[in-house]
Amino acid sequence: MPEPTAPDEPPSAWTAWVDARAHGIEAAGQWRQMRSFDAAGPEGCLVDDGLDRSRAVVSFASNDYLGLTQHPAVKAAAIAAVERWGSGSGSARLVVGSRPVHHDLEDALADWRGTEAALLFPTGFAANLSVLTAFGGPGVRILSDELNHASIIDGTRLARAGVAVYRHGDADHLAALLDEARADGVARTIIATDTVFSMDGDLTPLDTITELARRHGALLVLDEAHAVLGPDPRLDDVDALRVGTLSKTLGSLGGFVAGTRAFVDLLVNTARPFIFTTASTPADTAAGLAAVAVVRSPEGDRLRARLRAHVERLAPGHPSPVIPVVVGDEADAVALSAALLDRGLLVPAIRPPTVPAGTSRLRIALSASHTPAQVEALAGALADHLARR
Repeated sequence: MPEPTAPDEPPSAWTAWVDARAHGIEAAGQWRQMRSFDAAGPEGCLVDDGLDRSRAVVSFASNDYLGLTQHPAVKAAAIAAVERWGSGSGSARLVVGSRPVHHDLEDALADWRGTEAALLFPTGFAANLSVLTAFGGPGVRILSDELNHASIIDGTRLARAGVAVYRHGDADHLAALLDEARADGVARTIIATDTVFSMDGDLTPLDTITELARRHGALLVLDEAHAVLGPDPRLDDVDALRVGTLSKTLGSLGGFVAGTRAFVDLLVNTARPFIFTTASTPADTAAGLAAVAVVRSPEGDRLRARLRAHVERLAPGHPSPVIPVVVGDEADAVALSAALLDRGLLVPAIRPPTVPAGTSRLRIALSASHTPAQVEALAGALADHLARR
């Protein structure tokens, strides 16, 4: 073993850089630490290591929108898959990592999304990276909403394509950029957008953007990760890929891309995050398959109706279960989150760099697994806060 470093020995260049970088983040008030939340559903025990204590809280931070992480059929499917195939898949899909359940889930996802085929990925992040790097490249221009998810942003950076960012939800700006691409002689364009944006819970102008893609012959890439309550795109006569996740509405872990058979087959053969990644675990995959069945059943309709009712209680007319409470100042947002936590309500403060400076907020994520009484408690706490502002 090497000798320990002498106390007066200067730090290495990397140690000095790490220390300075961490200090800068902490000085800006943006240092983050993970906490342990021991829970099965919204209620659980939050362990705060800084205070060396734990407290019972109701979480409004999870993307488990329909509560399917706790659904008996979903849990039973995961347990049965472990018993049959074990805890892991053992290799990448193209190195015999597939199990029958992978193909069964892909068929179910394609049928649900109304496409010819679907392809599984270990995460939704990997799905977006795969689509944009496989279909982007020299000679392509990607047009991306400025508030798209980080996975889309990173995908555009890795794609080696030209990139143009349009103002959030601004179809006129997008149309102008498409005209500019045509004037520049760009052979192929991609329009990439979330359908429901993860920090504001608002919607893209989907019908208008779809029409622009149709008119310009662009490939439309839709990230539908948060679209539990819609919107539902109409994609006739337009080249499109629908990116989804198992990790939110479906209560499992993973991502998928749905589209034509030809487009999906190209991903199988060119998408590096698919080719060089071990297949999703049998448990995650089987849980996702069971969750699709629940979502498409009358029970799924009831769960969405319950979720819709929760949204109406807090923000009438809001289109999604992601509800922002924009505070502005970072310190004020952190203080409000702490005040709610003192009342047993876990609502995280979202700060730069996740959101732009001056727009720090609380991000409320509602679930069908919340009770009306829990939602009412949050509504009352927020009302008290607004009354004091």
